[in-house]
Amino acid sequence: MSMQHSAASVVETTVGPLTVRRMGSGPPAILWHSMFVDSETFSPLVDELGRHRDLFLVDGPGHGSSPGPRRIYSLQDCAVAAIQILDGLQLDSPVDWVGNAWGGHVGILVAQGWPGRCRTLTMIGTPAYPLSTAQRRKTALLVALYRVLGPDRLSPLVVNALVGSEKATEEEIAAAESVDQSFRRGDRQGKYWAMRSLMLRRPDLRAVLESQQVPTLMMAGRDDPMNDAQEAARLASLMSRGGFKALPGGGHVAPLFVAADELTQSVLDFWETLQPPGR
Repeated sequence: MSMQHSAASVVETTVGPLTVRRMGSGPPAILWHSMFVDSETFSPLVDELGRHRDLFLVDGPGHGSSPGPRRIYSLQDCAVAAIQILDGLQLDSPVDWVGNAWGGHVGILVAQGWPGRCRTLTMIGTPAYPLSTAQRRKTALLVALYRVLGPDRLSPLVVNALVGSEKATEEEIAAAESVDQSFRRGDRQGKYWAMRSLMLRRPDLRAVLESQQVPTLMMAGRDDPMNDAQEAARLASLMSRGGFKALPGGGHVAPLFVAADELTQSVLDFWETLQPPGR
């Protein structure tokens, strides 16, 4: 099974047409990637996950093959778009949601607003709290520079943020290459509006997580400076159906590559404890 040989659909949504790749077999699972990259960053996971689920990999607005709107929009708009994808692809049974960073934020709001459509929620490298003042200033500068310079000159900075500065292993090098290529792909204007809309306006979702009833697995890289693993573990302990697992990795995307086998098995074990439909 490969990303290149997956079937692709385009679904019209409130945040523009979104490309969705489909592969695998079984009950449905939605995968939504991190900001800056696209669905290709799930490549290390799809072969094994696809043996157990019918995978639908979304390119978020402004990323990959999805152009994105030229206006401000919200995470809630992305959640509405996710439901429009489920409806457009006639996915009537509850889905297993797997979100990396941005994709986890969207998943939180899908699970909150449409709990009957979401069987489980898995979040990888998803900080549930808003940016600090210092992070907001740095992010605002990054967005302004991206508008002027585009992706090429900023790619090393983004790679270090999402993978970590140390790239000594084969997996870390692969992660860096994937992030670099994904960041350079996509619609430049669409990605700018996504960054402006969502990064600087990331809401505090901790109270939402604490109150939701959808079974949730939170995973965080142990060395990710932009995601407090201890805070993720604390939030999981407060949820009625929450769990937490720390993984190797120095950025939001790094665990997908440096801990692919461990991450995949954790997701499969989580799904198995809830016995998917048809078992």
